[in-house]
Amino acid sequence: MGHAGMAATAVRYLRSVGAPTTGPVEALPRPQLRAVGDDERAPLDPGEFRRVLGNFATGVTVITAPAVEDDPEGRTGPAGFACQSFSSLSLDPPLVSFMVARTSTTWPRIARAGVFCVNVLGADQGELCRGFAVSGADKFAGVSYDAAPVTGSPRLAGAPAWIDCTIQAVHTGGDHLIVVGRVDALGTADGDTGPLLFHKGAFGRFTH
Repeated sequence: MGHAGMAATAVRYLRSVGAPTTGPVEALPRPQLRAVGDDERAPLDPGEFRRVLGNFATGVTVITAPAVEDDPEGRTGPAGFACQSFSSLSLDPPLVSFMVARTSTTWPRIARAGVFCVNVLGADQGELCRGFAVSGADKFAGVSYDAAPVTGSPRLAGAPAWIDCTIQAVHTGGDHLIVVGRVDALGTADGDTGPLLFHKGAFGRFTH
């Protein structure tokens, strides 16, 4: 599919959920039906699935978005969640992606903002990551941050790298959503603490 086809697909998605094609992206409704019927499901134990996939080490990020006005649930302040499923996607145009559960309570706030910042965490930021992995808490309490230059999304202090993005497209992927962001700005912090890694349910660090 060429760029024109991808753009058309993105526009069709946005229109299907009632979102404007040039503004914030509305979150998909939470699924009423599973993505795969029970009679189609492969005989995989969820615990075994997690155990095997846990052998794949990943970096760790925090996805953040600025506060929005008129939140339907009356929530104020910025939004954010810990995310392992971040990846670069395209160089031309510059695109990145992340995955988020369709049951996430943070995703609708990011979708309404229409923008986000990827904060790549360093090896000494495990506790910061744990704070953003907790549901329902004030995740930004005691956390230092400033505004990313284009979208105003929170840019967390001490993060080795940041990527400031506008949501370009959202695709369904089973019980998750695949979010594609167009990169508006990016940068790195001074120094090099090394990356925070996640492997088999635990945090670690890279050593040469």
